[in-house]
Amino acid sequence: MRILSGIRPTGKPHIGNYVGALKNWKKLQDEGHECFYFVADWHALTTNYSETSELKKLTKDVVRSFLACGLDPNKSVLFVQSAIKEHAELALLFSMIVPVSWLERVPTYKEMKQELSNKDLSNTGFLFYPVLQAADILIYLAEGVPVGQDQVYHIELTREIARRFNYFYGETFPEPQALLSVVPKLPGTDGRKMSKSYGNIIPLEFDAVSLEKMILPMVTDPARKRRTDPGNPENCPVWEYHKAFGISEEESQWVIEGCTQAKIGCVDCKRLLLKNMKRELEPIWQRYAEIDKDPRYVDDVIYSGNEKAREVARKTMQIVRERMNLLF
Repeated sequence: MRILSGIRPTGKPHIGNYVGALKNWKKLQDEGHECFYFVADWHALTTNYSETSELKKLTKDVVRSFLACGLDPNKSVLFVQSAIKEHAELALLFSMIVPVSWLERVPTYKEMKQELSNKDLSNTGFLFYPVLQAADILIYLAEGVPVGQDQVYHIELTREIARRFNYFYGETFPEPQALLSVVPKLPGTDGRKMSKSYGNIIPLEFDAVSLEKMILPMVTDPARKRRTDPGNPENCPVWEYHKAFGISEEESQWVIEGCTQAKIGCVDCKRLLLKNMKRELEPIWQRYAEIDKDPRYVDDVIYSGNEKAREVARKTMQIVRERMNLLF
């Protein structure tokens, strides 16, 4: 299956990105799928258009994280969205056939406007976001798109756009499937949604000492005010982290019994979490260090991946122009 997905460079990647996306991307790569993974820097401008001073650096940081998490440029195509101008051309052509009402009914449009109420999101690019996303997917004729539950509607809209184009101009695009992986949605260290604006994220590029300083003070089940108070792991943000970082069946029983019967303290539970997190994250931290030994490596990966992506995109656009009877 041909797979495509991307990450916006709106900040340094954090463990939520790793658990929610990058870990699954590597799995899809290692299963032998034809994978295209990109940095969605144009998409970052839909909400961060006035804050671009760090955009180049953040874009490279995302590619570094792709590599540190095990994405292999010899197995997957790793590229930057803005390098492939054909994305913009296809999005423009799609805009000619997409009704405005389709965009106004996208659930995340209203949700993000409320969530980011401190920003002016009246720009056309923010409304147009799903059309550009459809172009990102369809220009590579992708069959599967790994996404979170909140993005499923966007994939359905992409399928509608593909159907509408195929109806007007002939069979051209596949209808991609949303590939939902069963992964816990990690809360921030304060129990709220993980967000830079809340200052509650855990960076992916970190070290053991810093990780410990963030995990040990994490909020837990509010019912456990004292060590002798019984609790419920399902009401505790730490439990979501346990599920994300490979807790064993034996360890799981220890946590559940210890918490519900007040046999262990929250710090004991967090110490176990730290052990499992370090086991999984330390190889990633080591790869970051290896990557940085060659200052040109990330650039070389980007330029090579851009060329591979561009070759596919150009072929698709040649077909699209012919189907639409454009002179050029």
